[in-house]
Amino acid sequence: MKQKVGVIYSSVDGHTLKICKKLCDVFKEQKIRVELYAVDDFKANLADFHTVVIGASIRYGKHSDKIFEFLKQHKQPLSRIKTAFFSVNLVARKEDKNSPDTNPYMIKFLNKTNWKPDFISVFAGKLDYKSYSFLDKLMIKLIMKLTHGPTKTEKPIEFTNWERVVAFGREICEDYHKSNYLNQEEV
Repeated sequence: MKQKVGVIYSSVDGHTLKICKKLCDVFKEQKIRVELYAVDDFKANLADFHTVVIGASIRYGKHSDKIFEFLKQHKQPLSRIKTAFFSVNLVARKEDKNSPDTNPYMIKFLNKTNWKPDFISVFAGKLDYKSYSFLDKLMIKLIMKLTHGPTKTEKPIEFTNWERVVAFGREICEDYHKSNYLNQEEV
């Protein structure tokens, strides 16, 4: 019986990692062993996991190529276990763009990968102009202007709905416990 969950992330500014750590906390509260990996550092055997959760942020309208490479490289093992995917992007701050069915980045990602994770979600990210390079700041301000977002802010703005993050984690936990219970019944 597979007893752990793997969480793999690709993060540009660290906010996707923060969301992954929150998910890990949810799993630990539910007495589920969890291992956290940056996509670059993943060397484990996917067959050792009950569920693998992948989180990826958007920068300039794209998920990291490393996520696409990971999915391509591990297509077969991922098809044999439970999987979850979430995207972190600022467009998800808008009510009409914060679900997997309405978020353009999620739709594009799923179409491009032809991957069907068991659980999917979209979370709004964090806006922190002071931490960006000059070029990133200009580009992100332009994107914010086009999408009617804040272009001037002294402090970081965290758009993440943490209750939705916790609910996503609990949904995965529920499935984990249910399938492990069913496996014990079969023994």
